[in-house]
Amino acid sequence: VQLQASGGGLVQPGGSLRLSCSASGSIFSTNAMGWYRQAPGKQRELVARIIRGGSTNYADSVQGRFTISRDISENTVYLHMSSLKPEDTAVYYCNADISTKYGSNYYQSFWGQGTQVTVSS
Repeated sequence: VQLQASGGGLVQPGGSLRLSCSASGSIFSTNAMGWYRQAPGKQRELVARIIRGGSTNYADSVQGRFTISRDISENTVYLHMSSLKPEDTAVYYCNADISTKYGSNYYQSFWGQGTQVTVSS
């Protein structure tokens, strides 16, 4: 299983970006998918997460500015980021809980390679 993230880049404060992450490979079922980020010198932290049923949760720091969504049929998760701040600068990683065997309820956690988001004027 591979997770391929894209959409990062340089944006001015107040701007917007949309990140995408697609899972491919031997996938039977995908449960939760989410985005984490890690800024220099800091620990990786949860940004947003969405479960298969559609329920979401967000870090307090991004609530109201970021929106997570997913396309279950395409095993893809999106993160729309608006009103970006310099403190949002980080490497953003996608994560997915995936079952790789038909009929199995055992889910493994997979990570994407990370995409850099830089918010600066």
